[in-house]
Amino acid sequence: MKKLEHVAIILDGNGRWAKQRHKPRTYGHKIGMENIFDTILTAIEHEVKFLTLFCFSTENWNRPKGEVDYLMKFPGDIFGKKNQQKYIDNGIKVNWIGRRSKVPLKTKNQLEDIENNTKELSTINVNIALDYGSYQEVENSFKIVFNKYYNQNKNINELTFDDIYNNLYTKESPKIDLLIRTGGEQRLSNFMLLQAAYAELYFTPTYWPDFNKDQFKLAIESYNKRDRRFGRIEE
Repeated sequence: MKKLEHVAIILDGNGRWAKQRHKPRTYGHKIGMENIFDTILTAIEHEVKFLTLFCFSTENWNRPKGEVDYLMKFPGDIFGKKNQQKYIDNGIKVNWIGRRSKVPLKTKNQLEDIENNTKELSTINVNIALDYGSYQEVENSFKIVFNKYYNQNKNINELTFDDIYNNLYTKESPKIDLLIRTGGEQRLSNFMLLQAAYAELYFTPTYWPDFNKDQFKLAIESYNKRDRRFGRIEE
């Protein structure tokens, strides 16, 4: 069985799932949010050490205000004080990756609170990508590196890819092994473009609210059948 250390999931299809049931899009987001904890437990069962969940992109601000406002409530609904203990009991370390300057203050405080309360845990590291976009992440990393080079009067020709990679939001996570997108779309949507450079991609038509333990297992089984050569040819 291949080593599977880091799985990333684009949580797509909540709105379409709700529409099929003649419900508002926010209902789909509610059920999708409720699926997050069980998905983390399934990842733990499969000994995944890093799980990244794409919950809200930098482009999602362009959605209707009511939907955006609802999505900004989700950290409180799933990570609030009444739910935090189950994350702690299962050794789940939660990290927030994304911009911290635009989300509402209450949302920011809720995410930073669970980050602080789970920072010493190690069964699994869960990256919650909220107000995340790969373009913005790379731009931010370049600014950090260039400022460092400028302040230290270093030659820009010494710049390496590692300098950029080690200043991404995910600098404490390994590169992605398996990237799953639910909902039937087959694109990355500005999600972890550098981290997923050699990831195995798995697209499923299953909408996120229906993505269960069996669906996760199918994705892992597909991954285990892949021949990961990283540009090499095995003799």
